[in-house]
Amino acid sequence: MLELIDVGRTVGAETHIADVSLKLERGSLNVLLGPTLSGKTSLMRLMAGLDRPTTGRILMDGRDVTGVAVAKRNIAMVYQQFINYPAMTVYENIASPLRIQGKSSAEIDAAVTKAATLMKLTPYLQRTPLNLSGGQQQRTALARALVKNAELVLLDEPLANLDYKLREELREELPRLFAETGAVFVYATTEPTEALLLGGNTATLNEGRITQFGRTPEIYRRPADLVTARTFSDPPLNVLDLVKSGASLTSASGLNVPVPEHHRALPDGAYQVGLRPHHLSLGTSVSGGIRLTGRVVISEVTGSESFVHADCDETRIVALVRGIHRVSPGDAVELQFEPADMLLFDPAGRAMAPAHPMAA
Repeated sequence: MLELIDVGRTVGAETHIADVSLKLERGSLNVLLGPTLSGKTSLMRLMAGLDRPTTGRILMDGRDVTGVAVAKRNIAMVYQQFINYPAMTVYENIASPLRIQGKSSAEIDAAVTKAATLMKLTPYLQRTPLNLSGGQQQRTALARALVKNAELVLLDEPLANLDYKLREELREELPRLFAETGAVFVYATTEPTEALLLGGNTATLNEGRITQFGRTPEIYRRPADLVTARTFSDPPLNVLDLVKSGASLTSASGLNVPVPEHHRALPDGAYQVGLRPHHLSLGTSVSGGIRLTGRVVISEVTGSESFVHADCDETRIVALVRGIHRVSPGDAVELQFEPADMLLFDPAGRAMAPAHPMAA
């Protein structure tokens, strides 16, 4: 198990990581989810021993490794900016950690063949990295991490340079493969969708702090605060300022939303309501749904889905709807949502009650 206890790192006057405590079990998949500069890479560097924390301790299977250099630890790392040995063939790049471990030629050949097959590198084993595409070079780095049989595997946005089909295949295969080794598997991403596809556990990061950690579906469905909900929403979470009075939530401009049953016990007062873009629909397709009227600012069609940005109730709202919808800037638009899909937060951003069990 990898354990971080009140870990922090400051560089000069800047705080990169603040008061992080985590327990990551062997054989587990753990996603670090957050926007660029939220602290994902900084935290991974501390886990690896590339940087030393300013405060706190890092334990591996109960052994304090806070000051142990990365070279003295059994760790595999792959970055989005892949690193390979330019003078070695793909085969030798993959085999290099096994040769250092003193494995036999037969063991090395079997491991390299298996990893190369998974990464679709078999035709390129005798090429050098400079004769490969960027995606092929990234797969070489991933294959080398796979064969190392490390106790801690750190992957920092490793699939960003790969084509869509291979990315989806590896998202499915990599967690299973690394889990079979009994390693602690840590995967950093900026994409909420990728975290959901990978499953396992997710730690959401914001400004160097862990805002929530737990099973990925649970974090998504029941964010502890507004910061976590925003982190786990792409497109961005829509937020409305509403006031609860009895069984209704109302806005200054007259929007009236019935309070869902599981929120009825909340005291009256001001709240922030979060709505995920895919919970909004165009028109009157939802029976009993709450209607938001406004005007289109911009619309984007992406394959089988459409993004509609509209000014509704004095707030910019983004809806992600299925199908191709041709609307133009300035057009009147009506959006709908179900009250049960709302996430409620107090004025300080703390979640006030669990989201509807079926919300997704």
